[in-house]
Amino acid sequence: MITEAKESVSSGRSFPVRKHLNKLRWATLAAVFGMLILLPCLSVYQNYVAAHAYDMLLPGEKRFYDVMEALSSPFTSDPEHGLDVIKGTTWSGSFFGIKLSDPLALAGQSAASLDMHWPFLLSTLIPIVLTVFLGRFYCGWICPATFFYELNTNLGAWLHNIGLPVGNRRFDRRIKYLVLVIGLVLSAVTGSVMVAAVYPPAIIGREIYYAIALGGFGVGIVFFMLTLLFDLLVARRGFCRYLCPGGALYSLLGRYRLLRIQREVKDCNDCAKCTAVCEFELDPMRDDFGQECNNCTACIAICPTDALVFTLNSKDLAYQGPGHLGHLVGHGTDQKETD
Repeated sequence: MITEAKESVSSGRSFPVRKHLNKLRWATLAAVFGMLILLPCLSVYQNYVAAHAYDMLLPGEKRFYDVMEALSSPFTSDPEHGLDVIKGTTWSGSFFGIKLSDPLALAGQSAASLDMHWPFLLSTLIPIVLTVFLGRFYCGWICPATFFYELNTNLGAWLHNIGLPVGNRRFDRRIKYLVLVIGLVLSAVTGSVMVAAVYPPAIIGREIYYAIALGGFGVGIVFFMLTLLFDLLVARRGFCRYLCPGGALYSLLGRYRLLRIQREVKDCNDCAKCTAVCEFELDPMRDDFGQECNNCTACIAICPTDALVFTLNSKDLAYQGPGHLGHLVGHGTDQKETD
């Protein structure tokens, strides 16, 4: 009977839209990364247009000019001014006239200047409000470093499968809050936004700009490569989980988020795939999401019985017991649910 129930749940109905949200998330991450490449290209092209110096460009620069002209001409006849609708990076920029900034940029700048720049604060309100509602969504859906870190996780799984050692050490998750505090204190002492030097989204935005606009990388690329090696050789997704100051800030802001993933115990078969796929080593099968969850929906996508859903609640449910479709229930294990 239990086997029949499992099969009917897994194959007797079509999966809802939320099962495909992880694909949408990957498309969003790819689009953000593409934007970080496109924007400095457009900026360089605008400079060429403003200088009216096409005939003085080198052959490679002329090819670049021609490509950017072909890409932008369907959208504007005045590239010098018409391409200013989107500017900046995920650290700070403007989007169709709306200025948006990472809350860590505000915290770092305020600490460095020992003052609050109110227009800067206003530029963080939308990200802050969205984080209060959606939780640590920036880390899972927008952060350009996530694009590389998840590919790095796939590389680690492949290396493990062929027998090569990969890191899987565990540390105290509270270390990142210490990193955040130390970064802000150093910013205040030095007058420089020190947290930006160790914050991967800010590093990636800067390094891509340096590579395209200035023809080379800065020292930040070395630090970012070290974070990839740390994740690969020391701890799976270790930088985000244990060291990222931005991750710490977003976790604090989203601690009481309203949109949460919840397990429907009646549909759960205790397969533990949701727990295995979570890169932050949370435990959805035991209703343990916590403030580290970034609503990435990887657990929803992999669940074979569609037992994970979104819900509006300011806190997670306590452990509801084993899933009703699982083998433990079949052997008489307590099915009591906890509200």
